[in-house]
Amino acid sequence: MKKELNHPSINFGKTGALIINLGTPDSTSWFDIRKYLKEFLSDKRVIEVNPVLWKIILNVFILNLRPSKTAKAYKEIWMKEENISPLLYYTRQQAKKLSNLISEKNIVVDYAMRYGNPSIQSKINDLHAKGCENLIILPLYPQYAAATTATVCDEVYRTLMKMRWQPSIKIIPHYESHPLYIEALVKSLNKKIKEINWRPDLILVSYHGIPQKYFDKGDPYHCYCQKTTRLISEKFNLIELKTTFQSRFGPQKWLEPYTDKTLEKLPSEGKKNVLAICPGFSSDCVETLEEILIQGKESFLESGGENFDMVPCLNDTEDHIVLLKSLIERSI
Repeated sequence: MKKELNHPSINFGKTGALIINLGTPDSTSWFDIRKYLKEFLSDKRVIEVNPVLWKIILNVFILNLRPSKTAKAYKEIWMKEENISPLLYYTRQQAKKLSNLISEKNIVVDYAMRYGNPSIQSKINDLHAKGCENLIILPLYPQYAAATTATVCDEVYRTLMKMRWQPSIKIIPHYESHPLYIEALVKSLNKKIKEINWRPDLILVSYHGIPQKYFDKGDPYHCYCQKTTRLISEKFNLIELKTTFQSRFGPQKWLEPYTDKTLEKLPSEGKKNVLAICPGFSSDCVETLEEILIQGKESFLESGGENFDMVPCLNDTEDHIVLLKSLIERSI
């Protein structure tokens, strides 16, 4: 009688849904900030310059000077009780609530970060070990850009290259015009306006910027941002909306108009009561809480503004979780 092979025990038959955000340092310490910045700023999708020259600039100058400034910003918004950044907290909550909302038992929901922890590789390996033969990858960037969504895809593919039994992959590249996304943003705007005791002269719609040359090379990001603003304005036409771009880095030209420069000019243009919203960020983070709600507000008021506030990101609200569920379920 032929002896049967002792086949290793394996799990199979499940689908993994992995939501992925940008990332966060593990703490506000100089060393953790430096480690995070090194990984982030070493990504060739993020910094498209001569790699040899950039390596020198990054290691000799930026990684010695920038961590202190970045650490200060993170300390302003760090969630001390949980001892994590808001971005990590909300992404974790999104995965938890999404898992509870999806009733299908064969779907396993998890989260990862493109930079920092938990890594994409570790989470894909975890899902694979749990029997996920199929993976749905949802980068939490509503508007596609090479420096965000594409680099998530790069890291997913690098992980698959190391696997003997690769799962099938479906990637949700963008959802800038999804009806549930627009509806959630409009609802959040209306909610915030009811909470404040003043009427905005302008809604400042601020997106993360990218270098102008990325747009010139064919990156569709700018068009997706404009589309989102247009769709919001079609459902929210009581107050003027203005699209701007924030978080520029380095001396080169980025997408304009710049958020910080716009905030400095608005009071002189008669716009002294401004409400900001940041649709490109799925979770509140250092770019929204520190750059806009602290620095932006301070700059605006010092320039003669009277009232300033920011609509929270969609975070772990019910409307956002329902949107994420819809995106995943239509990809199954």
